[in-house]
Amino acid sequence: MAMKFSKQGDEGFTSLLGGKRIPKFDDRPEAYGTLDEATSALGLGRASACKARTREIILEIQKDLVVLGAELATVPGDCPRFDYRITPRQVERLEKWISDLQAEVELSPEFIYPGGTVSGAAIDLARTIVRRAERKTVVLLHRKFIRNPEILRFLNRLADLLFVLARYEEAPGLPRATP
Repeated sequence: MAMKFSKQGDEGFTSLLGGKRIPKFDDRPEAYGTLDEATSALGLGRASACKARTREIILEIQKDLVVLGAELATVPGDCPRFDYRITPRQVERLEKWISDLQAEVELSPEFIYPGGTVSGAAIDLARTIVRRAERKTVVLLHRKFIRNPEILRFLNRLADLLFVLARYEEAPGLPRATP
């Protein structure tokens, strides 16, 4: 398959879903671009994970981040035209994963330095990128560029999940699978 390129961004503008053109430095591309960074860091975590469960959870998160990126790239007036939404169900799934993983991993009360494993460090890196995306998304909410309150709940829970998931991935004695 040949690489296709549009040259549409050569002037410093990008298109939102629905076709509206905005500068690449706009708050929206800043937010969904940061989600893209988190997705890539999670890809490194998934590729290096020793535990099948870690890889499964990360893949589901990556799928949700694509949906979230699309939602951030849609102006509120165009939302009915597209079916990209973060829902309470997705937030609840994150909360369940957090609870399930916390039941399996004892979290240290001391400060944790990322780097116990490559996969854990990649997941921790993704967590910090998600926190940056959360801060950028708060700007969109306060400027009324987005209206879905589930987005911030999702990002907040996701960062919490990634902290616990990194500890789970690094925990000795838990089931490991070969990548």
